[in-house]
Amino acid sequence: MKVFITGGAGFIGSHLAERCIADGHEVWALDDLSTGSIANLDPVVEHPLFHHRIGSVTDEELVGELVDRSDVVFHLAAAVGVKLIVERPTHTIETNVRGSEVVLQAAARKDKLVFIASTSEVYGKGVKLPFAEEDDLLFGATTKSRWAYACSKAIDEWLALAYHRERGTPVVITRFFNTVGPRQTGRYGMVIPTFVRQGLAGEDITVYGSGDQRRCFGYVGEVIECLMRLVDEPRAVGQVFNIGNDREISINALAELIRDRTGGRSAIVHMDYEVAYPQGFEDMERRIPSVEKIEATIGYRPSMAIEEIVDRVIEAATREGTA
Repeated sequence: MKVFITGGAGFIGSHLAERCIADGHEVWALDDLSTGSIANLDPVVEHPLFHHRIGSVTDEELVGELVDRSDVVFHLAAAVGVKLIVERPTHTIETNVRGSEVVLQAAARKDKLVFIASTSEVYGKGVKLPFAEEDDLLFGATTKSRWAYACSKAIDEWLALAYHRERGTPVVITRFFNTVGPRQTGRYGMVIPTFVRQGLAGEDITVYGSGDQRRCFGYVGEVIECLMRLVDEPRAVGQVFNIGNDREISINALAELIRDRTGGRSAIVHMDYEVAYPQGFEDMERRIPSVEKIEATIGYRPSMAIEEIVDRVIEAATREGTA
């Protein structure tokens, strides 16, 4: 199989490229390196089955060429991280919507299978838990840039499903719920790598808000396993899937867990959101995926315990000197 990955030098993209190469597939990765890193591809960059291009997912000619070479497209390129999204909403909207449009246009011309990476953010301020794929979406006000990412990814989903219904383009939508693991950076507000870096350095572990907000974290290797199984499942085409672990943990408990596993030297301090984000920033108290659909479709769902996930991130950060 020939695989094209947009955002291939990113956290999830690089793990996906590594898995595809290990399975004997040929991989083309595209990344503009705005948030990804070529170092993420070190495990595969010299492999004869791996190829990469540095460029934008909005480059129609380049994307068209790479789609033509592929059997399946994983469209992962996007503006990521709450901090980046709040600070650069224009970049967020333009990158996400235009990038998906370019990929879908190219894929539709050649009837190529496309995976559109979406996010749990599309559920917005929903209160019906756990979040199921057919639930209504509830966004905040347009005056709050926090919601630019959620809205742009929802548009990506609608666009992909429109291509499927009108033109028969085979598409699969995957909504990721806090995918974590080695290579993830805390630069754009990702909580686990930030806490791990602070804990290993003996710095204060900074919790924004009360810390009572709860999240579910899925290990990147298990998320990749879901993607690879969905490729081989015809029933997945035209469908939307939550992909994530449904075990909750509070941010306070997560901070304590990481403090204890990084030597116990750090204090846990709380700060108002306004310290890091614009006034009026909104956060969700809980975000839990329903995983019934993904499990019923492929017989698998992420289930790695948060303790093991944290240990793996700590081990990788210590080994790579990224702490």
